[in-house]
Amino acid sequence: MPGILYVVATPIGNLGDISDRAREVLSVVDIIAAENTRHARKLLSKIDFSGKLLAYHDFSDKRQQRMLLDELLGGKTVALISDAGTPLISDPGFKLVRLARDQGISVLPIPGPSALTASLSVSGIATDRFVFEGFLPSRDNARRQRLDMLKEETRTLVFYEAPHRIVASVATMLECFGAERSLFIARELTKKFEEHFLGTLEEGLRWLQQSSLRQRGEIVIVLSGASESERQRRAHEAAFSLLERLQDEMPLSKAIGLVVDITGVRKNSIYNRAQLLNSTRQSDE
Repeated sequence: MPGILYVVATPIGNLGDISDRAREVLSVVDIIAAENTRHARKLLSKIDFSGKLLAYHDFSDKRQQRMLLDELLGGKTVALISDAGTPLISDPGFKLVRLARDQGISVLPIPGPSALTASLSVSGIATDRFVFEGFLPSRDNARRQRLDMLKEETRTLVFYEAPHRIVASVATMLECFGAERSLFIARELTKKFEEHFLGTLEEGLRWLQQSSLRQRGEIVIVLSGASESERQRRAHEAAFSLLERLQDEMPLSKAIGLVVDITGVRKNSIYNRAQLLNSTRQSDE
C-alpha cells in the first residue's frame, strides 16, 4: 500500500502553538520535506524525531519530486512543512500534492497556525467574504496594475508583504483605493515584537513611516473591500468619461444609448450629465 503525505501546519512564530497532533505526526513519519532544513531543525529539536529530513521548496527539481513520490509509493510516510504556518498558503507544495493525488496517494491535512486566518480574526474588518492575493508583484508598474484590477472588489483583501516593500505597497494602495479604505497591518504575529495597526490607508502609511522598526519582520495586510457607494461612483465616473468621448463622434441620443448599454449606469444619470456638458460648452462659447 502507498504511504501517506501529511500537510502539516507549524507555528508562525511562537513554538507553543504547535498542536499535539502535529507533534505526534512529525515524530513518527519516515520523512519530513521542509522548505528550509535549517529552520526546520529548530522546531524538530523540540520533538522526538528520528526520520529523514529533506529540503523541498518551489525551486526543487523534478528529481526531488520523483524521489519523494517513489518513497510514498513504496509505503513511506512523508510530512510536508513550510518555514511557518500552513504549507501551500503562499508557500511551496502544490506540485507535490497534485502529483501524489494523481498517483492515488492519500494526502491528509494536519491543520494549525496560519498568518492569513490569524490576521483576519483580529483585524476588525469584515471576514464573511475575503480574497487572498498573496504577495504583490515587486515591480512598481506590475503592482499598480494588480491593485487597479482589484478596485471594484467588494470582498476583504488580504496580502502578504516583504518588509522592504511594505511602504511602497501601502503607498500604491493609497493611490489606487483612496485615503479612507480601512487598513489593518499585522507584524510579527505571535512573536515577541508583535504589533498591530487599524485605521485608514492614509493613517496606515504615516504609521509605517514613523518608525523603521515597523518595516521589519513578517507582515500581513488586511484591506476592506470597495463599498457599494464607491463602486457606483467609479461606474459613474467611467460612464461620464465615455460619454464625453462619444458625443463628439455621433448624435447625442446614440451616444447616451451606447454608454447605458456598455456601463449599465441608469439612463437618467447619463442624460443629465449630457445636459450639463452641453450647457457648460455653450457658456464657454
